[in-house]
Amino acid sequence: MNLTGARPRNLGVQADGSLRACRPGAGNCVCSQHPRGARDPNHVQPFRYSGNAGDAMTRLLAVLLQQPRCRLVSTSPTYIHAEFQSALLGFVDDAEFLLASADSLIHVRSAARLGLSDFGINRARVEQLRVAFDSIDE
Repeated sequence: MNLTGARPRNLGVQADGSLRACRPGAGNCVCSQHPRGARDPNHVQPFRYSGNAGDAMTRLLAVLLQQPRCRLVSTSPTYIHAEFQSALLGFVDDAEFLLASADSLIHVRSAARLGLSDFGINRARVEQLRVAFDSIDE
């Protein structure tokens, strides 16, 4: 049984310059650019930073490289795509990070490839990554 799921082809920066929105009502996805805003259960806050944007992305990469079962798929100065694989069954979640340097933000989207719910795993992971990101001295 393969529980990794196929890598979505529609990830990355969309035509409007944002990350892809979560499907309406999706219980397995969070996004800081979710169109319905902070009151929607799919919304999560972006990462905030001060100082140099490049340094912020380097900090984020350092945090991601320390995570268990994390694989970097693609990186650029303004975008990161990482895959996280669960320890027990091997489910894969896709996490994307998009730099918005004009606002000193890094937007984030994290979604499970399979299923309708992830029992809050993606939200918890984003919040854990935020704590690790914020704990690194700038």
